[in-house]
Amino acid sequence: MKAIMELFRDYNIPAAFLVNIELTLWAALFSLVLGIVLVIMRISPVSSMRLVASAFVEFFQNMPLTIIMVFMVLGAFAQLKLSFSSNFDLNFFWLAVVGLSLYTSAFVCESLRSGINTVPLGQAEAARALGLSFTQSATQIILPQAFRGAVAPLGNTLIALLKNSTVAAAASVATESSSLMSEMIEYHANSIVAIFMIFALGYVILVLPIGAITTFLSNKLAVRR
Repeated sequence: MKAIMELFRDYNIPAAFLVNIELTLWAALFSLVLGIVLVIMRISPVSSMRLVASAFVEFFQNMPLTIIMVFMVLGAFAQLKLSFSSNFDLNFFWLAVVGLSLYTSAFVCESLRSGINTVPLGQAEAARALGLSFTQSATQIILPQAFRGAVAPLGNTLIALLKNSTVAAAASVATESSSLMSEMIEYHANSIVAIFMIFALGYVILVLPIGAITTFLSNKLAVRR
């Protein structure tokens, strides 16, 4: 216990977890928007749009996140000169957000597509019978119902995103938890067990509420058929 208290005194551990939370929230927002666009493209009657969306999803689902993060630094930033801010740390933060968003949006798309599969086919047929366009029926009829059926997979994707935010160290985000953990181990090798317990319990504390809320909403919003 003494070793843990000393580590909390010497390092700003809550601030490191806060960076991961911020990464998760921003990436969750952008990946949700992109995932919605992708799933609409995947169910579109236009074959070229389905092909592009399918290729995007397959590419990012099968690409290791670490490689994406390294590319954001060495490729997008160093070679393509992509920059979001003149502030060095802030720029790498947003590069990490972009990498996480691209990767996670593929899983958001598939989660929503699983929700769409729970929507009865008659809903789409009724929308067409009322004269609604594909975009109108997708956004006003199908997707609202699909979200109710996709609560559980979307919650699991959010949990995975929170844990994947630790890979931001590969994008040179030096203030997040995994970077701080590496620094603490380097200078306090005799306290490895205490360091591990701090960060393990920290993520358990962050993940458990998400799982509980997801379970509650999944049961609350489930469509009784």
